[in-house]
Amino acid sequence: MSANFLTHQHSPVANTPAAISSDRVSGAFVSRSSRRSYWIIMAILLLLSALATLGLLAYKNPMPFGSERFWIVAQRRTSAVTAMGIVAVSQAVATVAFQTVTNNRIITPSIMGFQSLYTAIHTATIYFFGASGLIASRNLEMFIIQLVLMILLSLALYSWLLTGKNANMHAMLLIGIIVGGGLGSVSTFMQRMLTPSEFDILTARLFGSVNNAEAEYYPIAIPLVVASTALIYLNSRNLNVLGLGREVSQNLGVNHRRHSLIVLVLVAVLMAVSTALVGPMTFLGFLVAVLAYQWADTFDHRYIMPMAALIAYMVLTVAYFLMQHVFYAQGVVSIVIELVGGIVFLMMILKKGRL
Repeated sequence: MSANFLTHQHSPVANTPAAISSDRVSGAFVSRSSRRSYWIIMAILLLLSALATLGLLAYKNPMPFGSERFWIVAQRRTSAVTAMGIVAVSQAVATVAFQTVTNNRIITPSIMGFQSLYTAIHTATIYFFGASGLIASRNLEMFIIQLVLMILLSLALYSWLLTGKNANMHAMLLIGIIVGGGLGSVSTFMQRMLTPSEFDILTARLFGSVNNAEAEYYPIAIPLVVASTALIYLNSRNLNVLGLGREVSQNLGVNHRRHSLIVLVLVAVLMAVSTALVGPMTFLGFLVAVLAYQWADTFDHRYIMPMAALIAYMVLTVAYFLMQHVFYAQGVVSIVIELVGGIVFLMMILKKGRL
């Protein structure tokens, strides 16, 4: 036995680079174990998401299981679950793509003024038309108006700041922050002129919640999200190159400005749909993007974006199930998500040298 041990120790094959790196593979993952870990995590996320979805649809359903009335109740609950799926995909894909194009992992598409414009629209509605006007504005026409205004705002910024000779991504982000701050100031001024009851109604509307979504919005929201997500996913290989920076991507033959503009327009559509559908979710996309970067263990967007979307859906469904059936506080789901996301954001800011 000792002879065999000594022979193995002094074997020229045992310590060769090929033997040491036998686990390494070429492709999106650095090793077979990384690829295996990715699919294990995806399976766990799928299982948790499926259980949470089943719980939201069937748990505490007052009707006998399998009866016609049971499915009627479940169908009503499906509307909220559908909204969670739309928001999860929109926020996750938009945030990952936006961070790649801007080459910065501590910012989100929300800084482009989507939340501020959403707040300004609803504040102006209740300011000029009263509480009854805000309640009556919860219809398909208002949803379309919000979508159009948010997309037009983004297109105005992109076309003005990214298509000229002196195109500058950082200037665009700065202008977006300034526009958002200006809209926020106007909203704050109008809110101070409201009565306490009107302000209370407005505050409830400004919290992000799936209860703000209506089934009549889905024929417009779902095709927009599916088309935008598919186009971004098909552009994954270009995103991999864009993440290397402007100079490197241009040296590799990728038109950085054109592809960045295309991705940013699609991101604007996703964020507009999500915000107009349920309200602002500032830190949800950031939270799931950070987790996806850590758990996916790859820089390939073909794998990062599906995991980010699945994490977002799992977070939303599990959070709503726990808050609705365990803590009986469904209205605070968005507050809890924003709190956790904000804490993670501060942690990333403090450790930004390691991003």
